[in-house]
Amino acid sequence: MEKEQKFEDLEIFKKARRLSKDIYLVTNKQPFANDIRFVQQMHASVGSIMDNIAEGFERNGNKEFVQFLYIAKGSCGEVRSQIIRASDIGFLDKVTTLDLYDKSITLSREISAFIRYLKTSGYKGVKYLSHSDEP
Repeated sequence: MEKEQKFEDLEIFKKARRLSKDIYLVTNKQPFANDIRFVQQMHASVGSIMDNIAEGFERNGNKEFVQFLYIAKGSCGEVRSQIIRASDIGFLDKVTTLDLYDKSITLSREISAFIRYLKTSGYKGVKYLSHSDEP
């Protein structure tokens, strides 16, 4: 896997960003938009996925990055639970529910795969490089 230079280049970040946009689009529509507390909760959860990927990446160490990715994965599960709840109460139609659910499952699996990669990689992170290791 090629070493990414910024978190915006990571596929998991790109997918989290798309999921976030999709969640914002559906929660801005009625009847969803009337349940302000639920909308805020979903926005916070889906935003947490992106934000934790970004923050972990910026820590410049794989061990910390993995910790933040676990938090992002947990937030992804929280979003999936909220998608189910929104569907159960009639805020989402079946097609939208399945689309968002599938995107959240895929993202969760890809975060897990990335965690496995980081744990098995010999690379510890930029902050652990000695001056002689730098390019």
